[in-house]
Amino acid sequence: MNFLNKKEQKLSLDFIKKGYLINKVESKASLNYINKVFSKSVNSILGKKVKDLNYLHKHVSIKDLNNFRVQLIYKLNKDKEFRYHYFKLGNSSLYTIAGNELMMQNKINLSIQFPNDNSSLLPIHSDVWQGNSPYEITLWVPLVNCYKTKSMFILDGKYRYNYFKNKKHFKKNSADIYKILKNKLKWLRVNKGQTLIFDHTLPHGNIVNVEKQTRVSMNCRFKTIFSPYDNKKIAEYFSPISLRAMTQIGNNFEFPF
Repeated sequence: MNFLNKKEQKLSLDFIKKGYLINKVESKASLNYINKVFSKSVNSILGKKVKDLNYLHKHVSIKDLNNFRVQLIYKLNKDKEFRYHYFKLGNSSLYTIAGNELMMQNKINLSIQFPNDNSSLLPIHSDVWQGNSPYEITLWVPLVNCYKTKSMFILDGKYRYNYFKNKKHFKKNSADIYKILKNKLKWLRVNKGQTLIFDHTLPHGNIVNVEKQTRVSMNCRFKTIFSPYDNKKIAEYFSPISLRAMTQIGNNFEFPF
């Protein structure tokens, strides 16, 4: 029997079917906090006020983009409350899909993709091909409206259980894999004020952003503490954020004999 309530069952079935969920942020207060810290950090690095992240490419050169991004990631993760507020953007959905005793990636990742810039591409891939556990999910948060090539693509979830059947396809390079799967990919529209939770076992990525605006998005991975790990381990990559009392008691229990 399934003891999840109807809302939880629907959310779970939708996620399995599509491979992703797009929802409104679950905490406007936390989104405001993140926007405030993000804006303050950007302005601090550049020494000037940037009013609209859609036009960040007018303030940073492609040559300086990676250095700017690294500095920005450092500042965001230095803020002690940032991860908490990031989690609050989608916490109930994460609990439903992944479980309520969660591990969270230690650092929030950041993607910045300028118009017509081929230096910031993330070719088609699945995170499990690169040492992540298939039990992890990703919470992806845009700080601008993301659509078409300003967004990301993902393999349609209905192909979840058969895209690996022809294993010879996946011995090819990423460009060839993209061509093979192109007609099965979905381009996602995710607006500022929304979150995207997706199954990173499904191939996903981006191509050159041919829109006229910059993409700015963050991502972070979550998993339950007792689900299997791959190369990304506790402490070095994940830390617990919602351990229950009996887990803490059990972890500390020692036989008296």
